[in-house]
Amino acid sequence: MINEDPWINLRKYTKARIALGRAGTALTTAELLRFRLDHARARDAVVKDLDLEAVRTSLAKYALPIVEVTSQARDRNEYLRRPDLGRRLSRESDELLQRSRGDHDISLIVADGLSSQAIETNLVPFLDVLLPQLGAGQYILAPFCLVQQGRVAVGDDIGSMVNAKMTVVMIGERPGLSSPDSMGIYITYGPAPGLTDERRNCISNVRAAGLSYSAAALKLLYLIRESLRLKLSGVQLKDSEDIRQVRSVT
Repeated sequence: MINEDPWINLRKYTKARIALGRAGTALTTAELLRFRLDHARARDAVVKDLDLEAVRTSLAKYALPIVEVTSQARDRNEYLRRPDLGRRLSRESDELLQRSRGDHDISLIVADGLSSQAIETNLVPFLDVLLPQLGAGQYILAPFCLVQQGRVAVGDDIGSMVNAKMTVVMIGERPGLSSPDSMGIYITYGPAPGLTDERRNCISNVRAAGLSYSAAALKLLYLIRESLRLKLSGVQLKDSEDIRQVRSVT
C-alpha cells in the first residue's frame, strides 16, 4: 500500500526531495527510480569533459579575444582525484598568458569545474546579459580566458599573470540531485597565488531554474563596482544592495 505524504502539495514550490511518500517502510518504486535517475545525471555532469568546440562556437559571436589554458590536472580523472592540481595553471599556460599581460581592470574566466553541463547550458545566456553592460568602455577587460580542468582558485594565477585588478570566474558548481547544471560566479580582488576562499564573493545557482541571468548579472555588476571602489573582496565586501532592497520592501 502506498501512503502519500500530507505535504505533497509543497512539491510544486521546490525541486528539493520532499514529501516522497512511502510503500510500507521504504520509498515507492517511482521515487526510487527518480532518485537513481537524478544521481546518474549528477555523476554524468561531474565526469563529462567540456565540449570545447561548442563553447568556442558559442563565444565567437562576441568577437572577444580568447585565450585557452589548462590547469596542472592532465585529464578528468586526475582533476577529480587531485583538487590541488586544478587550482594551478600548467607551465605552458603560464607562458601563454604572459603575452596577455597589461593594465586590466577585470579578467573574465570560464572554467569547467565540476559540471561542464552548467557552462554549456548557462554561459552564453548569462554573457548575453552581462557583456553589453561591461563593454561600454567603463572597464578595461583582459582577454577572455577559457580553462580546462580548472577550479576556482586557478583564477588567482590567471589574474596575477595578466595583471588584472580583479577576476570573475564563471564555473560549473558541484551538482546536486536536483541541479546538475548550476553555474557559480566567484569575484576576487587583487588575485595572487595562494589566496584562500574568504577573499572571494560568490554568486551561486545561476541557471534557468535557479537565480536568473538578469538577477545574477545585476548582483555581479554591483559587486564589481564596489570591489574596485573599495579595493577589496570577500568577507569584507558586504552585499548591502540586498539589505537596501529588504528595507525598501519592509
